[in-house]
Amino acid sequence: MQFLLAFIVVAPLLGAVAALLPAPPGLKGRNPDQAVLRHGVTVTGVILIAAIVLAAGFDHDHPSKMQATTDISWIPALDVRIHLGIDGISLPLLVLTALLTFLCALYSYFKMPEGPSPKAFVALILVLESGTLATFAVLDLLLFFLAFEMVLIPMYFLIARWGGAQKQAAAWKFILYTLLGSVVMLLGLLLVGLESGTFDMVALATDNGRGLTSSVQVVAVLAIGIGLAVKTPMWPLHSWLPDAHTAAPTVGSVLLAGVMLKMGTYGFVRILLPIAPDGMRTFAPYLAAFAVVGIIYGSLACLALARPGAKGDLKRLIAYSSVGHMGFVLLGIASMTPTGVNGALFANIAHGLITGLLFFLVGAVKDRYGTADLDTLAGATGAALYGRAPRLGGLLAFAAIASLGLPGLAGFWGEMLTLFGAFDPAEGLSRPAFLTFMSIAAFGTLLTAAYLLVVVRRVCMGAKREEPHPIADVQSYEFAAWTPLAALTVLAGLWPAVLLGLTDPAVQKLLAGGKS
Repeated sequence: MQFLLAFIVVAPLLGAVAALLPAPPGLKGRNPDQAVLRHGVTVTGVILIAAIVLAAGFDHDHPSKMQATTDISWIPALDVRIHLGIDGISLPLLVLTALLTFLCALYSYFKMPEGPSPKAFVALILVLESGTLATFAVLDLLLFFLAFEMVLIPMYFLIARWGGAQKQAAAWKFILYTLLGSVVMLLGLLLVGLESGTFDMVALATDNGRGLTSSVQVVAVLAIGIGLAVKTPMWPLHSWLPDAHTAAPTVGSVLLAGVMLKMGTYGFVRILLPIAPDGMRTFAPYLAAFAVVGIIYGSLACLALARPGAKGDLKRLIAYSSVGHMGFVLLGIASMTPTGVNGALFANIAHGLITGLLFFLVGAVKDRYGTADLDTLAGATGAALYGRAPRLGGLLAFAAIASLGLPGLAGFWGEMLTLFGAFDPAEGLSRPAFLTFMSIAAFGTLLTAAYLLVVVRRVCMGAKREEPHPIADVQSYEFAAWTPLAALTVLAGLWPAVLLGLTDPAVQKLLAGGKS
């Protein structure tokens, strides 16, 4: 188990180096480009298998215990250690990352985005995977920062080199926002490490803020929280996200929404809640307020994009929907209760599955029509996907109703639990304020349903028009890439105890200061 976790983190980096090297004569095949794409599928497939084996070998009777740990001194002068480990909080995110990266590599093998050499594309995907997996596996604050930053350069180049219109501007906006947020976050991490005398996240969580004064905790939460909020993204620090999603290639959007946004919310749960509880209690009402504003703002922006005549881009609309969905995650975290934090973690996974599927589907629609402009797609009466490509239309409708939180699908449980958490927040937080936040967030669920149903009506329904070039329905490689996400959305919705059984003991221990 110890070796397996280290392998999962390091192997994608080795795979990235191998992708850039000349292929051995026997492996070049007739098409070197397809050979390197096949290499990407193979490496990410091996990582996914390793992650599944790790999950199978995980001690599910003690999910609050750090398992598969590695703890090696790295920089003795600063007491920085190569400390890896997983518990019930990080394991689902680790498996989700491995799954989404493999599905993106598989999809790219058959539908490579237009751009430069596939060698660089595959190498960047693998570096991105390594950085994300490391973020969820490391237990040292400085290592967390390095892993957190490691994903920025690959995503910048994926947008800038393989993206669509306005890709350069979107890539620059993405990296400037996230880098500026990260500089502030680094100062906060250094403050915590230097004031407490250690950068070890397990030791700091066990100490539960007792080694830090209230003023240090407040400053640390503000500094670290800004960096995490930019990556989440929290309103009003979200403005890089719609541009990045609109310009990114399909697999870039899937990884950005499905994996990278989770790094920010994971940081709130893993670092700020246990390490600086007094500081979090100070800022929790403000975090909740920003969260519910994000829920309403994201939904209203989507409604504006969905209305006829608005020239709304479908990828941009799904990007704005992420601002709203991540608002529910932040509201659950701000409640500082086991119910709310469990809801936030569940909503994280659900958003990764559902929004990953949505971006795959929107990318497929854009490939077929040559545009993601909603007015162009819908025409006068609707795009009539049900009649023209029934399986694609059916999948798009399924993903939309999953995203609006239909009971029985994954999106429902996360939103419901975060609202329950806000209904009865932690001791010391104003219940009237959180009841107000809960009411606003509940209204946001109605707005979410409104814009998603408008999208389904305009894209899936309508009179079937005679077209000179009929569009293809779901292809076999698309079916292979999308089916796991749809199946897991149903499974998590019908059997939430699988995920909550992992997260709840770990969350209870985290909020109790390291005591089970």
